[in-house]
Amino acid sequence: MGVFDKAKDFIHSEEVEEKSDAVLDKAEDLATEKLGADKADTIAKVRNTIDDKIGNESNS
Repeated sequence: MGVFDKAKDFIHSEEVEEKSDAVLDKAEDLATEKLGADKADTIAKVRNTIDDKIGNESNS
């Protein structure tokens, strides 16, 4: 298994999923607070799009 395969496996691991969810949740809350509740749907969509690319499951 090459370095890139190991990196890909790590990015899609449960450990990364848990940490990325926590970071994305905080970022979503901060963005909603700063930009306003009227932007919450758009912020949530962006958060979920990023979450789909990192870790191993979606948090919709």
